[in-house]
Amino acid sequence: MLQVQAMDTEISLAPEILSSIEAALGEDIGAGDATSCAIVPSDANLEGRIVSRESGIVAGVSLARTVFQWLDRRVRFDSCTNEGQPVEASKTIAEISGPARAILAGERTALNFLGRMSGIATLTRQFVDAVSGTSAKILDTRKTAPNLRSCDKMAVRLGGGQNHRFGLYDMILIKDNHIDSAGSITEAVKRARRHGPKLDMEVEARTLAEVAESLDLGVTWIMLDNMGLDEMRRAVALAHGRARLEASGNVTLANVREIAETGVDYISVGALTHSVIALDVSLIVEKSDTRQAAPTLNNC
Repeated sequence: MLQVQAMDTEISLAPEILSSIEAALGEDIGAGDATSCAIVPSDANLEGRIVSRESGIVAGVSLARTVFQWLDRRVRFDSCTNEGQPVEASKTIAEISGPARAILAGERTALNFLGRMSGIATLTRQFVDAVSGTSAKILDTRKTAPNLRSCDKMAVRLGGGQNHRFGLYDMILIKDNHIDSAGSITEAVKRARRHGPKLDMEVEARTLAEVAESLDLGVTWIMLDNMGLDEMRRAVALAHGRARLEASGNVTLANVREIAETGVDYISVGALTHSVIALDVSLIVEKSDTRQAAPTLNNC
């Protein structure tokens, strides 16, 4: 069974993120790092650097630090780049030193978190930059990796985006299937208000007529589902500030600026988290004193 130590980190991470880290370490290490236990002496140390092989936005440094210090509090982890800051190719993100076994055992888990989150933050920043100068804000969706939602959404924030709802529990979002089940937007809104009057509510509109129906009901947040640019402009004019409008569906870097210029308040982008291309990050060992007599597995 994976054994971990009390953490000593510079940033307070949400309990669900700590849970993801613990699960990831357990998944990778299991009963123990058989290779390092067989080859690396228990008192060996090493020094190294985590570097980015490409330019991007850094996210997940605090998780990487937590991974190593969770395994052994003696690991020293010094950040060279802050969360949410840009990094150039070949630049150092962090310097690390300490017990070799802990560093080698935590390496892949730490880099997996750091690479994935930095990839999300990098893409998010590209979308945010693309709509710069407009009033539109970039939102994420629930299209996240299972059990990594808090990590994915943290990365979106570090990239300059905003989080939509975290789950089905924290707001009411009436979508097409709900509307079809209730028979109309009017009936769906009526039921939702009766069931969860204290929750924020958003309604998905597929047509301008549904936008008008939602506005007549006093709905203050409307999702424009897969509408064309002209339809979105007309929806903005129709709402005239009475509701926040969110564009959704088939949003890319190529068209996000045009969407933003229609005057919508938000643009939700599922690709931020469902089509992640991880930033290429690596651990480079600078110094190691592991070339001693190899221990046996019983010494691990």
